[in-house]
Amino acid sequence: MNESDLLALKIAFSYMPQAIEVNEFDFAGRVESTLEHINTVREALLAHGVDPDEVGGDIFPDQTPNSSY
Repeated sequence: MNESDLLALKIAFSYMPQAIEVNEFDFAGRVESTLEHINTVREALLAHGVDPDEVGGDIFPDQTPNSSY
């Protein structure tokens, strides 16, 4: 995957809901498929050496709190 494709994947992932936010009220009838999609993108990021939990900081550095470690 080239850098521009990886950046596009990171941007798309940053707008996806977090798995904990997926519920039957907001995603009626689509909970399982939505969780599968989130997991698929997380796995693709991991396969390319990107920590999915850090993507938000890469895409929106001014909106990310400073780390304490």
